[in-house]
Amino acid sequence: MNSSNQIIVALDTEPELARALARKLQGRADWLKVGMTLYYAAGPAIIAEFKDMGFKVFVDLKLHDIPHQVEGAARVIAKAGANMITAHAAGGASMMQAVCKGASEGFIERFADDNASEALSKNERPICLAITVLTSLGASALATTGVTIDPARQALNMAALAKGAGMDGIVCSPKEVGQIRQKAGEGFVLVTPGVRPAGSQKGDQARTANPSEALAAGSDYLVIGRPITDAPDPLAAFDAICKEIQ
Repeated sequence: MNSSNQIIVALDTEPELARALARKLQGRADWLKVGMTLYYAAGPAIIAEFKDMGFKVFVDLKLHDIPHQVEGAARVIAKAGANMITAHAAGGASMMQAVCKGASEGFIERFADDNASEALSKNERPICLAITVLTSLGASALATTGVTIDPARQALNMAALAKGAGMDGIVCSPKEVGQIRQKAGEGFVLVTPGVRPAGSQKGDQARTANPSEALAAGSDYLVIGRPITDAPDPLAAFDAICKEIQ
């Protein structure tokens, strides 16, 4: 992969601003992230809008509910055209298996023809990712939830659970990605938020690294939002990160 298709631009904003940002990035960025703020305002239709503009879409809703509910949600998201979806590993193996099942069903419903089964056999349904430990959580904050081991150890535990449940990969901070890559091996997709280019503010992120560090450690994709979307010139900021990676 080249640098531009390893960056997922997080559009965590209201719909009109998200559309404006997408137009600025069109033809240059390959991936956009639709998170809760945007999805809850615009619904599944925003996925189709971005797909029509030529983007791949990472729908990051961090599903976490009983298996029946997450299966239905994953089906809807996949049918809308998502290329990646997320669910919390903390929901357990049965819940994650339901996510994969729902994503496969939604993928088939989206195409509703013989080609869908062939594509599904090639694993072309949405990439199903498990959330390990939120990048906003440091050790003390994680301890308040009852998890008293350090975030890196918990992320490793959640990654192993996710792989065993059949998920395609995980979302983890740059601080854990190297250890998880060593344990999981190649082919297990690692998506890394909490990435901050040189000179950027951490904001509410607790466990961060710069883009080159994250990729060198084993990340497949970097999720980068505010350093791009809050910049005076988002496209210039995106290009600067690509250059930094190269």
